[in-house]
Amino acid sequence: MISLRRADSADLPAIVALLADDALGSVREDPSLPLDPAYIAAFDAIKRDPNHLLAVAERENGAVIGCLQLTFLPGLSRKGAWRGQIESVRVAPSARNRGLGRQMINWAIAKCRERDCALVQLTSDTSRPDAARFYRELGFADSHKGFKLWL
Repeated sequence: MISLRRADSADLPAIVALLADDALGSVREDPSLPLDPAYIAAFDAIKRDPNHLLAVAERENGAVIGCLQLTFLPGLSRKGAWRGQIESVRVAPSARNRGLGRQMINWAIAKCRERDCALVQLTSDTSRPDAARFYRELGFADSHKGFKLWL
């Protein structure tokens, strides 16, 4: 049995390890212990803000095997509609291809519905074609082209 819940501070090392466990994350994340204080500060900021939700998927034994961040964004467009933004979706290698990612995204969509969001959006790195296929299978449309400016 897998459960999804809001992350707590004890989950932080497992979350950072999940973020670091792929080709992109391995060069931008540092899962070494003790964790860099920047991770702790970011976790605290997320936890304090009611428009942010950092979630984990865990096994019955308490092992964290997935994570995602959900942000609720107010906007003026679409008649003042709220949006849900899904980020940092990760599933542990041992739990992949078993429906956990689908369960996590559906859970996040349900949270967006609870908050009366008009739409749910996400981005996926172009170097991850399997992720893009997965999101399309879940009903997400490739409707926009994203841009980033690193500061």
